[in-house]
Order: sequence, then C-alpha cells, then structure tokens
Amino acid sequence: MKNLFTIGEMGGLFRTNIRTLRYYDDIGLLKPEVVDPKTGYRYYSARQFERMNTIKYLRNLNMPLDKIKAFFENRDTLVMEQILEEQLQETRAQLARLQAIERKLTTRLEQLDYAMHAQLDQIHARHLPARPAAVLKKEIRQGENLEYPIRELERTSQLPPAMFLGKVGVSIRRENLLAGQFDRFSAIFVLIEEEDNYKGETAWLPEGDFLTIWYAGTHQDSAIYYKKLLAHMDTLGLECCGDSVEITWIDSGFMDDTEKYVTELQLPVRAKAPPIFNPSFQKT
Repeated sequence: MKNLFTIGEMGGLFRTNIRTLRYYDDIGLLKPEVVDPKTGYRYYSARQFERMNTIKYLRNLNMPLDKIKAFFENRDTLVMEQILEEQLQETRAQLARLQAIERKLTTRLEQLDYAMHAQLDQIHARHLPARPAAVLKKEIRQGENLEYPIRELERTSQLPPAMFLGKVGVSIRRENLLAGQFDRFSAIFVLIEEEDNYKGETAWLPEGDFLTIWYAGTHQDSAIYYKKLLAHMDTLGLECCGDSVEITWIDSGFMDDTEKYVTELQLPVRAKAPPIFNPSFQKT
C-alpha cells in the first residue's frame, strides 16, 4: 500500500480543493506528514485520512474551523459532545432566522402582488385589524422629502433600516381631513411585523371599518382621492372617525418611475349619529 500521497492526490481522494488543504496547513488544522525541504512539496500519510474524514464531517455540519481545531487540540468524547451541542443550538438559531426571512419575503411578495393588481380609483369598504406600528408624531408638509422624518423615526424608535421597505406610512388628522386640509401630515409610521423582533415602543393603528382607495402616484397626489373618499362616505351615511392611514406600497424602493407608484388611502368610518332632538326648537 502506498504510504505517502501528494497534496493533489489527497485533494482528489477527499474531493477537497488544494487551496483548502494549503489553508488547513497554514492554520495548523491538518499539516502534511512530510514536506520536502528542497521542493516544498507536501505529502500526506494514510494515517491522516481519519483526521481528514473528521474535518469533512464537521465542516458538512457547518462547524467553524476554530472549533474543529479546538477539538483536535483537546480530543475527547465530552469535547465532541459539547461542540456538537453548541453547533446544534447555532443551527436552530440560524434556522429561526431563515424562517423569519422566509415569512418576511412571503409577506412582501404578497403585498407587492396585491398592489400591482389592485383596482385603482375604486372605493372599497374593508374591516381592518389593529396593526402594530412605530409612530413619530410630527407635522410634515406635503411635498417635503420624507427621508429625514424616516431617519428621525428610525433614531427615536431604534428601528433597523432593513424594516422600512414597503411599510412606511403617513397620517392626516381627522380635524384637518374634515376641514379639507390635505397639505400636511400629522405623523409618520412604520408597520411592525413579528419577524422584525422590534423591542421599542409600539403604537397601534386601531381596528375598525375603513373606506379605502388605491391610486397610481405618490403622497403628493392624495388630495383628490381624500375628497372622493369623504364625498362617498357622506352618500353612505358615514362619517370619518379618526386619522387617515396613507401608505405607498410601491415606491422608490422598488422603482424610479413615480407614475407607477401605488398608494393606498384608508379612512376610518362609522355611521353618522342621528340628530339629537332639542325641545327648544319645537314650534309652538
């Protein structure tokens, strides 16, 4: 039986890149049995096959090289049990992170698909659940760049920037809506998802009945659609009972063409209260 194997033969036997074997040598994980002092050629022995098998096995478990090296320096069943347990816990944590990413991707794709196929310029009645959000109460003039208020919201609420794509909204006070003043927002918010692992203060967009409308355009185009919603609710015997919710679902995070942005307006509504009978107005 052959006693020594070149680095190329070793790589071929274990389907391992030669550069990887050289790196293992450099870090002291798997040093050749013999190095020719004249040529510098590396030679491995058959008795190193077991060590290489163990390295391959642990690497297939995504074990970091420093832990593998620590095992060989303190080779023992208890040490192996410990590093396998640690790797199991890390793998479970990675799996949980990947599952969270999967849910976020699924949600974003559903929102994007819904926005791309939404019936534009049509009013719909919807009952919406309470929605968690991080909110910054701040007057923002329409037409003002929202990036600075977003960064302010990010700082004050300790939000990671990765949360913001497709989830930022603004709001107009009920009083301003009823007065026909659509040129300023009273708050900016970002919707919170369970996968965001958000630890800051949470506000809630209230549950209730809403009239909603989707349109092509940005926040700057919203005034005409607010007027449509307010007029329509009047014909239905409804009244606005809270602040608006305004979200551009397809915005600059997805494309540059502002004419293809898609924005949704949501106005909370309730039935108008019947007039109160006042005896002082009774005819005599």
